[in-house]
Amino acid sequence: MSEVILHEEAEEEFEAAQLWHLSHSKRSAERFTRAVRRVAEEALTYPTRYPEYDAEFREAGMTDYPYSVIYRALPSGDVQVIAVAHASRAPGYWRDRA
Repeated sequence: MSEVILHEEAEEEFEAAQLWHLSHSKRSAERFTRAVRRVAEEALTYPTRYPEYDAEFREAGMTDYPYSVIYRALPSGDVQVIAVAHASRAPGYWRDRA
């Protein structure tokens, strides 16, 4: 069965964002976590759903949060999340993770 694989640095970004939201409210952290997971699961089910960032990666913008999930579909059917990128970060800062 295919799965979502988080790059180590993407996982760190995700956890940092969860903690930031948790510092504001538990509900905010829970909603953020569900939103990221929903995007990742949609990317797994429909890998071409989100727009291409470039020839290798896709970018799933989150409507309720200033984040994007950057991912690529792997030949195995898995989806690898490369970054949980805050909108304030420089575009493509995660490219060396590939």
